[in-house]
Amino acid sequence: MKRSATAVWKGTGKEGVGNVKTQSGVLNHAAYSYHTRFEDGVGTNPEELMAAAHAGCFSMKLAFVLTNAGYTPDEILTDCYIALENGVISKSELIVRAKVKNLDSQKFQECAEEAKINCPVSKAYNCEITLDAALV
Repeated sequence: MKRSATAVWKGTGKEGVGNVKTQSGVLNHAAYSYHTRFEDGVGTNPEELMAAAHAGCFSMKLAFVLTNAGYTPDEILTDCYIALENGVISKSELIVRAKVKNLDSQKFQECAEEAKINCPVSKAYNCEITLDAALV
């Protein structure tokens, strides 16, 4: 399986503008720029897209891990924060809150850790990955 996205950039690094589109069409010429990456401009940026990818992949992997352990999650809510420091993606912080009936905290922590280690996006990222996981 392969998925694709296309980025187009015009102009200099600071004054230029770009847009990204995805194979699925979910992103269709979504704007990005220096201002959306390093300031509060309107549009997206690579770190935000990385955070979305990691949050989505981790949540799905955790659902599979929980299901394989005999539990059905009612809801998995994952926030992800990507840190860009000195020009390097240095950290991905996963914060997950889940509703799962009849599951104790220790077993949930084990499942969440397994999902963190084995989610395909975690395996692709070359940075520190932290996890704050709790049942709600």
